[in-house]
Amino acid sequence: MGITNLRTERLELRPVRDEDVDRILEYRNLPEVTRWLLRTEVDPVSYRAAWRRSAADPDDHSVAVVLDGVVIGTVSLDLVDGMGQPGMPARTEAQLGYIFDPAYGGQGYATEAVTAMVAYSFDRLGVRRVTAGCFADNLASVRLLEKIGMRREQHGVGDSWHAELGWVDGYTYALFAETWRQRDTSAARHSGGRRS
Repeated sequence: MGITNLRTERLELRPVRDEDVDRILEYRNLPEVTRWLLRTEVDPVSYRAAWRRSAADPDDHSVAVVLDGVVIGTVSLDLVDGMGQPGMPARTEAQLGYIFDPAYGGQGYATEAVTAMVAYSFDRLGVRRVTAGCFADNLASVRLLEKIGMRREQHGVGDSWHAELGWVDGYTYALFAETWRQRDTSAARHSGGRRS
């Protein structure tokens, strides 16, 4: 198991438990959620088995996002090798994803949780780069990724199949540890040395 419990101002981020899966499926299979996912349907038995496997995978640091005892989302974080020639250091990148219950949207919970997981990636896992992808039309994801400081590195024109919309554009975002730390230093400097 990768991650231990993390706390933010309002949220607990902890490993997904078997008893969480039914709750996650409640919102994961809503049409407004699956509209922007690559896998639009999941079999509950297979989905539960996948979460069990992820709990035993040392490269998987995915979490349940819990507000006042209720699971309101998940953030997936997988350590991967970057692209490179022989001799490249292993597991220097993290791939980020997230799914949240739309009933809790518009309150900054996703931003808070994803920000905490990016910080965890750099500060605790020591990765050099975090990446995330989304459909270009998924404006909520675009806003979230840009808000936390990720840079759009790729705009794939018509590279992503969407069951309802056909071939649509896809974006890939990335953030380097150095950029993240500079942002933290700048924020501390602007707050008079206090971290906010």
